[in-house]
Amino acid sequence: MTDASADPAPAAPRRRLGRDPLAAALIAVLTLVLGFALAVQVRSVGDDEGLAAAREEDLVRILDELNAREARLRQQIADQRAELRRLSGSDGRSSTALEAARSQTEAIGILTGTVAAEGPGLVLTIRDPRGEVRVTDLVDTIQELRGAGAETMQIDGVRVGLSTAVTGSAGALEVDGQPITAPYEFVVIGSPQNMATAMNIPGGVVPHITGRGGTVTIDQFDRVVVDALRPLDRPQYASPDE
Repeated sequence: MTDASADPAPAAPRRRLGRDPLAAALIAVLTLVLGFALAVQVRSVGDDEGLAAAREEDLVRILDELNAREARLRQQIADQRAELRRLSGSDGRSSTALEAARSQTEAIGILTGTVAAEGPGLVLTIRDPRGEVRVTDLVDTIQELRGAGAETMQIDGVRVGLSTAVTGSAGALEVDGQPITAPYEFVVIGSPQNMATAMNIPGGVVPHITGRGGTVTIDQFDRVVVDALRPLDRPQYASPDE
């Protein structure tokens, strides 16, 4: 999964876009998609005090909005794949536009967790000898990593996507319905230094988990692999009243 000694993979050469209108349009869409990703939130169910105090209709609305966001991105993947097939069979389209379409498809796939990814990152391991780590602790970890620039991640072999739900109780946690057990291993792609710094800020994830009797180990690598996948046809979580 990790390779601490290997040299970082060489960056793909950047190509300068010409005046092809399709290429420009695809890059504009990609910019919007990545901007949208910054607003994505992780759903938590369990002992999250904020959600526990919310009204049922508010919870239904929040869950519906998250499901709708993921559905829109999944539709974008399908549309982009269709566009790739069309460009591949068209002699009149430039190779630059085709490359831009492929790059956008890969970016959306990484964002939704439907394609594997590799790059610089870290492995964060949470040990919980007392069985005190809770849903909110894992959700806080995910959110802090994203806030520090995490591009994608997996927890104990479960890919974290746009509508990932962390559920359960201390000692019996689940990610998207799949049981996970301590030690909890986060494999994350992004700037290792930035993410490690975010984890160790006063009052942050590491001090909080340490206060519960757990420990957090952070190992930085030139290359990590996030290869757990979320299928495109994964059933969406139902609203509480369904």
